[in-house]
Amino acid sequence: MGLFHPRKESMISEGRKRVVIENVRPEVDGGKFPIKRVEGEKVAVEADIFSDGHDLVRAVILYRGDGVKKWREAPLRHVANDRWEGWFRVGEPGYYRYTIQGWVDHPGTWLADFEKKYRAGQDVAVDLLVGADFLDEISERASGKDANKLREIARTMREEKDAKSASSLVLGDEVREMSLKYPDRKFATTYEKELPVVVDRRKALVSAWYEMFPRSCDSAGHGTFANCEKMLPYVSRMGFDVLYLPPIHPIGRTKRKGKNNLPAAQTGDPGSPWAIGAEEGGHKAVNPDLGTLEDFERFVGKAREHGVEVALDLAFQCSPDHPYVREHPEWFRWRPDGSVAFAENPPKKYEDIIPLNFETEAWKELWEELRSVILFWMERGVRIFRVDNPHTKSFLFWEWLIDDVKRRYPDAIFLSEAFTRPKVMYRLARLGFTQSYTYFTWRNTKWEIMEYVNELTRTEVREFFRPNFWTNTPDILPEHLQYGGRPAFVMRLILAATLCSNYGIYGPAYELCVSDAMEGKEEYLASEKYEVKRWDLDRAESLRDLIGKINRIRSENPALQSTWNVNFHESENEKLLLYTKTTEDLENILLIVVNLDPYNKQSGRIRVPLEELDMAPTRPYLVLDLISEDKYVWFGEWNHVELDPHVMPAHIFRVHRRMSREQDFDYFM
Repeated sequence: MGLFHPRKESMISEGRKRVVIENVRPEVDGGKFPIKRVEGEKVAVEADIFSDGHDLVRAVILYRGDGVKKWREAPLRHVANDRWEGWFRVGEPGYYRYTIQGWVDHPGTWLADFEKKYRAGQDVAVDLLVGADFLDEISERASGKDANKLREIARTMREEKDAKSASSLVLGDEVREMSLKYPDRKFATTYEKELPVVVDRRKALVSAWYEMFPRSCDSAGHGTFANCEKMLPYVSRMGFDVLYLPPIHPIGRTKRKGKNNLPAAQTGDPGSPWAIGAEEGGHKAVNPDLGTLEDFERFVGKAREHGVEVALDLAFQCSPDHPYVREHPEWFRWRPDGSVAFAENPPKKYEDIIPLNFETEAWKELWEELRSVILFWMERGVRIFRVDNPHTKSFLFWEWLIDDVKRRYPDAIFLSEAFTRPKVMYRLARLGFTQSYTYFTWRNTKWEIMEYVNELTRTEVREFFRPNFWTNTPDILPEHLQYGGRPAFVMRLILAATLCSNYGIYGPAYELCVSDAMEGKEEYLASEKYEVKRWDLDRAESLRDLIGKINRIRSENPALQSTWNVNFHESENEKLLLYTKTTEDLENILLIVVNLDPYNKQSGRIRVPLEELDMAPTRPYLVLDLISEDKYVWFGEWNHVELDPHVMPAHIFRVHRRMSREQDFDYFM
């Protein structure tokens, strides 16, 4: 029988590698998919790292951008029970890779053992000679002054007759520091995987979205891009930095839907923008009722001047009138009677929409054409896409498409609109979508909200799923907004904007608190999806000023510019949701209390986590309500709050930790 197992022999290129590296985190699906970060963000890495025997182990993180040959290094430190931790910071948008390398530290082991022997009063004469040999080896890896210094210390260790004097030299900082600086890695173990990271621009992590139908921007007739330009100051003043437009393409006429989703349109009904394509063109054309392609490009530029980016809807589907149906019938499914198959979700029929067939034999040509649609709009200044129903298209297609586009345009952002099964939503996020719609819309009780947010922020999900909390959409008018009145709209706005660093509203329906629904459904009555609306933006009950204040609070408080720092805390009243958001250095601490009951005043004691916030339990502290601008002096952990939803259903407290100096009080004056 041979020395090596026959199936293992080819795997062993160096039998003197002794370090084991396993249980590396983060690692999504064994490294198949990248983790997500934004430029300048940390990647915290941990792993089990150990060796046989009692020798000391050293380890580092190796990381580099794709296309960069040289690895950069970040230290790992031993925490406990062979678990190691460290971090590195990513740079500009693009793709990165990281791995771990560990090795046995023979000089470090000798140094640690030498110190123990010396402190115990043992004879260390031979140990000094062993150490001198180590320093000679290290000097071969060192250069210049360091090499000379190491050789000088080694010579002294051999020649010095006074063991105490030689030992004091060994135990100084120089030997320890240079042994760490010039390690011997010839038998180092490198983790077998290079783990991917996709780095996005900062807006992928922090954004406020406003959805608006451009055809409803005019007070008299069908809106145009020129009319939409007049809406830009309104959107900007509310503090939104992404303006999302539903499809802007020509709308089909065959089987066009009427008002309230009626199967037959009346004269003048504009149809659903998601029924894309007519004789005027398809996905690379604009609806002539909105203007020209040049008008759209001008609108994108004007939006940028207001600090707003335009996001387009990416709906890969067609009306029966789309040029693709005539020019590429192989991209669709055809029924035995010769008709093209329309979209169905029995018993619902969507006869104005035809899905693409991703199992067509011409799938490569289909993929390339759909990619060209995205590149067409990117060449016209668009970098953000909200993708309609991505879960009804091929997963492999999205993985290929997003990777290809992001390698060309690293600043591209794709928002997945997939209200579907959790595993499907997570798969879409794994394979490349930058942000994702969530179930926030249907999480209403204290327990539901806490459980769901913890799932998104406290599990592996946070590494690949970047949530975007939407309060409503043109498709969804949740029950709590139908019956909760203005307080429900305010409460859900504050929850979305403070729990998640990405959030969105569909307006002007939201700020005007529109709650008229189709009977028994979570759908808008007289939905804007099927008709042009006339919005009175100056209505007294509009939430536009409050929305503007909430978005200013978000922009002025770094703690609200991350989703991952949510921590829930105790409150005596189950209707009061309490959570903190803080910066890593605790320089910005926000304590948020929300009354989840839109009908009744709720009160009770809440527990401020003083120890977690590095605050003395015996000292008073100041809290400023950033909404009302009221100021309070609190003592201890437990404090009383009362929230009337008809006045304001939430506090956003900024906590000032110290009151020892007069200027601390001035901060609140």
